[in-house]
Formats: sequence, C-alpha cells, structure tokens
Amino acid sequence: MTGYELPPYALGLGIELDHDEDGVPVLFMDFSERVMGRPGFLHGGALSGLMEMAGFAALRTELARRGEDAVLKPVNVQVEFMRGGTELRTFAAGQITRAGRRVALINVSAWQDDRAKPIALAQMKILLSPAG
Repeated sequence: MTGYELPPYALGLGIELDHDEDGVPVLFMDFSERVMGRPGFLHGGALSGLMEMAGFAALRTELARRGEDAVLKPVNVQVEFMRGGTELRTFAAGQITRAGRRVALINVSAWQDDRAKPIALAQMKILLSPAG
C-alpha cells in the first residue's frame, strides 16, 4: 500500500494487507476470539473496524497517488450488515466515489468466501484537512 501503514488499532484486530487490486488495497482479518461476538460469528464492531480501515487505506492510497497529504476526519460512517460473518477470513476493500479538496466519499464492502455476496457494506464521508 503506497504511503499508508495500518494503525495500532488495525494491528490489534489482526488486520493485514492481502493484496492490491488495480491500485486499491484489499485488507483481511482472520476469525479469532478477539473479533468474535456471539459464538461462531464476527463482532459487528470488529467488522466495522475492518471496513473503516479499508476505506482509509483506499483514500490514503488515492491521496498518495495524487501526491497529496491530508488529515482525515470522519464525518459520517454508515454500516449495513447484510449477513453474519462466520469463522472464515474476512476481506474488505474501499472504492473512492469522490475525493475532492475538502471531502471524500467512499463505499466499502466486506465479504468472506464470495465477493459477490457481501456480509456488510459501508458508506464513509471524510473531511480532508490540510496536513501539517
């Protein structure tokens, strides 16, 4: 991932970079007790955290590609849980729908065994403030 390192929160959840897909980082999180909610299922907060990190990673990568830096301030993050995440590896990737000078809009999807069947979707609105 160009110009972006995962923060300690992501590392605490076990989130890692899986691969880049056409310049977009795809992150993953393995199932473990630290991300389990009810027995056998992912905790919604851990899943939301993975999606937030994937959205930030996509935006940081886009800003680095443009040679820009900014302080990212979440304005709104909306998560739609589609189905329960089970004891499988979970992936997430963000898609930038708009990255202007002051605001960025990102759609994020999370999936397990089939990307065409997301377990959760998120929309993020991020305020971009000048760095430094």
